Amino acid sequence: MATDHSSIPGLSKARLEALTDGIFATVMTILVLTLSVPVITGPLTSAQLASEVLVDIEALAPNILGYVMSFLLLITVWISHHNVFHYISSVDRPLLWLNAAFLLTVGFIPFSTALLGRYPLVQLPVVIYGANIFGISLSMQAILAYTARNKAFVADGWNARIMGRISLLWRIGMIIYATAILLSFISPAISFGVYVAALFFFPLSSIFGFRSKQERRHLDGVK
Repeated sequence: MATDHSSIPGLSKARLEALTDGIFATVMTILVLTLSVPVITGPLTSAQLASEVLVDIEALAPNILGYVMSFLLLITVWISHHNVFHYISSVDRPLLWLNAAFLLTVGFIPFSTALLGRYPLVQLPVVIYGANIFGISLSMQAILAYTARNKAFVADGWNARIMGRISLLWRIGMIIYATAILLSFISPAISFGVYVAALFFFPLSSIFGFRSKQERRHLDGVK
């Protein structure tokens, strides 16, 4: 791996990654705080209380589903960011700001998730959620394009094929969420269904989509 020689004194790739990890940890923590425990008041029997709790939890189902969707999305995005910066040896000012734009869109996830969970069948929250994730994809594509054009920043062992697969998955993500936004003009429920389907696609693509043949052979025990 090449030595990290940043063009900005004191701002190394390691500090950029540390900031990114901190932002992701904070966003994931805030995300779970959007789930509120139902508060039931009034003199109720045990049976009535159990019934009220069940009804309130059922009402929270869209919020819980939104949390699961966004948490798995954030994990997938974090892994992808780690994979990309594994092949980057140094950073400059434009790359720092591109990463800042990426983190800006990531930080918006708790709000768009809470909005979607509260109003899952209303078009505007559905559009805002999709636009948020589209923005994350767009900012990561900008990072990928910038580093691909500036080979001075790539580390030893740069694997263009792996980076190409990562870029392809991000483009697929952009298409999926752009399509969901357009479908919201027909039915927000359809768009919400697309978001749920993406819940399975992106984690699976992250697990199986970024490995080279050498990595797969190593994991399978083939020498």
